[in-house]
Amino acid sequence: MKALITGGAGFFGTVMKTYLSEKGIESVIYDLVTDTDNVARTAAIQGDIRDASQLEACFRKYGPFDVVFHLAAQLAHSVKDKNFLWTSNVDGTRQVVETAIQHKVPHVVFTSSNCLWGGPFGRKVLETDPPNPVEIYGLSKWEGEKILLQHKDDITATIIRCPTITDAGRLGLLSILFEFIEENRKVYVVGGGENVYQFIYAGDLANACLLAAEKSTSSEVFNIGSDNVKSFKEVYQYVIQKACSTSRIVALPKAPTLFAMKLCYKLGLSPLGPYQYKMIAEDFVFDTTKIKAQLGWRPTVTNEEMLLKAYMFYKENKEVIRSAKGGAAHRQSANMGIIKLLKYLS
Repeated sequence: MKALITGGAGFFGTVMKTYLSEKGIESVIYDLVTDTDNVARTAAIQGDIRDASQLEACFRKYGPFDVVFHLAAQLAHSVKDKNFLWTSNVDGTRQVVETAIQHKVPHVVFTSSNCLWGGPFGRKVLETDPPNPVEIYGLSKWEGEKILLQHKDDITATIIRCPTITDAGRLGLLSILFEFIEENRKVYVVGGGENVYQFIYAGDLANACLLAAEKSTSSEVFNIGSDNVKSFKEVYQYVIQKACSTSRIVALPKAPTLFAMKLCYKLGLSPLGPYQYKMIAEDFVFDTTKIKAQLGWRPTVTNEEMLLKAYMFYKENKEVIRSAKGGAAHRQSANMGIIKLLKYLS
């Protein structure tokens, strides 16, 4: 097998190319940023997935490919230019799919998101539940899915809907939580912190992507996520205890806290947007029965275990992380904005 990985220099892209390399699979990395990881059995191309000529040159030079793992995406909290986000996630996806079809690639695996929904369900979310995104990132992922499904007769398309991908090296907005814990400050939850919100371990997602490439013979949509999902309060407490931190969990009233978060986001004072409101205040768990039955996939790491892995990486590498500039958003610390004031009051 030979694979093309779009977004291969990003957080999950790095996990994916390393996983494939360890399996003896050759891959080509295609990303806007320079890939400096030097993983065995990989070649790196710096390019824009919206650029038809760049993609065409990559396919001609490095193909034929057996599968495209389309992981590239711009995130709402890390991109100020919303047009850039939209064209990258939507037009870029269309260009990747059309180029793959032109070059007779048999399969494309696309990582989608739980951002396709903006509110709680009160139950596990099924693949058949109609998407209802409320912000630009979720809307762009939904458009990306529709592009793949429009071409389901031309190429085998596997869509994997992911919750927050977590592992050692995952930073982004999680770095704010980690800084609070590392400095023994209060860790805040909205309401009582009893809401449950599913993550997915990056290694488990990589395994699912490869299983899809190897086993799927028809276009399918799969949910993915961890099992035995505990409340945020329990997950945070696990990390705090294992980290030997003296942080304590403090509950904030739900309604006024969400109002303040939304206001600060609209004023450009906070990086926490609609996706984060949902994550910290509501329940969201995917039903993963289908992917387990059809691909034989199983998760191996719980929310609390993967969050601890991410925290320990942050703690061991915090000085390098804080001084790093550029690169993928999930591999950098997020700007706290007004949350810095809350930190110093903790």
